[in-house]
Amino acid sequence: MAKKPFNGVIKLDIRDSKPDWEPFLPPKAPEGAPNVLIVLYDDTGQAAWQPYGGAINMPTLQKLADNGLTYTQWHTTALCSPTRSCFLTGRNHHLNGMSCITEGANGFPGWSGRLPHDCMTIGSVLQENGYSTFWLGKEHNVPEPDICAGGPKSEWPLQQGFDRFYGFLGGETNQWYPDLTEDNKFIDQPYGPEDGYHLSKDLVDQAMQMIRDQKASNPSKPWFMWLCPGANHAPHHAPKEYADRYKGKFDEGYDAYRKWVVPRMIEKGLLPADTKLEDFNPMREDQANAGDYVRPWEELNDQEKKLFSRMAEVYAGFSEYTDEQVGRLIEYLEKSHQLDNTIVLYCSDNGASGEGGPNGSVNENKFFNNYPDELSENMKYLDVLGGPETYNHYPTGWAAAFSAPYKMFKRYSEYAGGTACPMVISWPKGIKAKGEVRNQYHHAVDLVPTILECIGLEMPDTYRGVKQHPLSGVSMKYSFEADGKTRKKRQYYAMLGTRGIWEDGWKAAAIHAPLTGKGHFDHDDWELYHVEVDRSESIDLAEKYPEKLQALVKAWFEEAEANNVLPLDDRSAAELLGMERPTTEPPRERYIYYPGTSPVPEGVAVNVRGRSYKIVADVEITDQTEGVIFAHGSRFGGHALFIKDGKLHYVYNFLGIKPEQKFVSGKLKPGKQTLGVEFIREGEGPNGESTGKTTLYVGEEVAAQGPMKTQLGKFTLSGDGLCIGRDSGDAVSEDYVTPGAFKGGTIFGVGVTVEKEQYLNLEKLAAAAMAVD
Repeated sequence: MAKKPFNGVIKLDIRDSKPDWEPFLPPKAPEGAPNVLIVLYDDTGQAAWQPYGGAINMPTLQKLADNGLTYTQWHTTALCSPTRSCFLTGRNHHLNGMSCITEGANGFPGWSGRLPHDCMTIGSVLQENGYSTFWLGKEHNVPEPDICAGGPKSEWPLQQGFDRFYGFLGGETNQWYPDLTEDNKFIDQPYGPEDGYHLSKDLVDQAMQMIRDQKASNPSKPWFMWLCPGANHAPHHAPKEYADRYKGKFDEGYDAYRKWVVPRMIEKGLLPADTKLEDFNPMREDQANAGDYVRPWEELNDQEKKLFSRMAEVYAGFSEYTDEQVGRLIEYLEKSHQLDNTIVLYCSDNGASGEGGPNGSVNENKFFNNYPDELSENMKYLDVLGGPETYNHYPTGWAAAFSAPYKMFKRYSEYAGGTACPMVISWPKGIKAKGEVRNQYHHAVDLVPTILECIGLEMPDTYRGVKQHPLSGVSMKYSFEADGKTRKKRQYYAMLGTRGIWEDGWKAAAIHAPLTGKGHFDHDDWELYHVEVDRSESIDLAEKYPEKLQALVKAWFEEAEANNVLPLDDRSAAELLGMERPTTEPPRERYIYYPGTSPVPEGVAVNVRGRSYKIVADVEITDQTEGVIFAHGSRFGGHALFIKDGKLHYVYNFLGIKPEQKFVSGKLKPGKQTLGVEFIREGEGPNGESTGKTTLYVGEEVAAQGPMKTQLGKFTLSGDGLCIGRDSGDAVSEDYVTPGAFKGGTIFGVGVTVEKEQYLNLEKLAAAAMAVD
């Protein structure tokens, strides 16, 4: 907001002077301004949820839909970080520097992974206009090198216009043992799953606390809250009783589900009556990405059907459980008389996720490490799937089914399976229509203009001296009154080499699978669809209307020029994520860590992958000493050095596969000691894992020795950072319980040295790395 001029009088003596408080008062929101609550799920297509005809019960969402509006043509960018950047600024994702996820940043304007100064956030706009601003849950718009205690904080929520933040930084986290950040610092979770902890529950508890605290001191002040649960992103973690609610409901398989759900969507008026279903694998073999293939249900064996069905049950339970938690927040707002003037937007950020591959997984970390899943091994976890013992993701078949009737799923921006998502808007005071459907075509960039119009504000022309880029979207507020023609004229799409453009009910799609490395974009075949009547993009009209197609292709290039879209990049995940990028702290060969610090995130911690390494701890111990000296990772992959029963233990937990690789010393003598372990890499296993010899040392004495293998990829995608003197989150080893605090002695410091040369097969390392989003 512009600073008001001082209109008082200043004389030598205060008794002759006249004060003017106006320039110094904090801003006030417009009279009667509504609260705004955005509930943003991850990885969810329209066909999953009850209000759209799906099988997953969503009592809170259904209640909001019954009292508000359900949108049938609301779209996203097809990937998480880019869509969320649109929510933040109201500009197209390339203008925000978010062509991809932050881990895929590159040195081009549309790819930087950092919000430019000319794209002010909705948080900053509302802060400057008298709102309290809160962000809870997922935050995947911070560059990976910045996710650490000592790195830059410019992209963290509190520096982007939010008063408070409570959640996790990154693409995903363990729902039972999350990697938590509060405001500008990393914290431990308040209690464990054995006491009823789940991240969805914790986030809503914190959300209500933030609002209560604000209302206790400033009851007249409106608030803006962005609530981003981990659901429905992998790992699909849910209390067992919620998954059990769906027993048998998916036993007929994903093809049968599609054929069941689409008629229900039509019956609800969400799709045209003649909407067709396309094949699960609509792309030609020479165009398709093999990792996105859907296995025909009838070709699965009985065990696979049983496992895949349970995976869908767990996903459904995860979604419903989280919806019930959101329901507690809605109930609180109702009881405290705030709901009537609260705009609630309940939606998802992209289509369902196909990153589980054709077979899914009970430990997705194997997928990230290019390590094959074993069906017999997976079946052992059937009864605990979704619990703390698993890190699970369903197969591509369910991604395609829950994104029905559209083709493909998340990451595919040329098809609606990646972009068409659920959106329900409720505002009792501002929307008279109840339980109605809206068919106007809209996109994630349209939310910021909608919110601003509802409040009665405009995006400033300048902010902190920087001229602001115009908003890319148009307000949806007109649609609150009635269904009808959309006011949106054009929307381009581009993601990981896929691209398309919508204009006035028509869509052109360039057929190109993501992450294939095929290039030659000038040779892409373009298809043409009249999506106003053909929502599932089943009838290609390119040959019938060539001039229409060429006009749309030309329009795509116009949008690409205006929005910093080029260059296009369909390179493999290995090339995209493995490229050299500037870092604030260059990698080194020696790292020193001390007790008492917060967990060090894996993105900036010492990297032992594909290397020989040593861990050496200087300690003083007694006969009573026990606990963790060094730990990094979790039960799904990690390593730890600890003292138990008077003996030194080193455990390397390779992808959670039993038995754990263990090395144990004899009884330790009290006094100052140098304790350590050394791994000498000697070769590579069949899946890119390092193989070699490990030696456990007490002083200069060899205490234990033997063969060992180490992971190709990260221990976890988000969470369970490197710890000294304890193990945060999920314990690396079954031989101790979190936090395994070191007691009865002193840790002076722990040094880790790594060989400069690193042996990694990048193709194997990143075969599934895009699943980070």
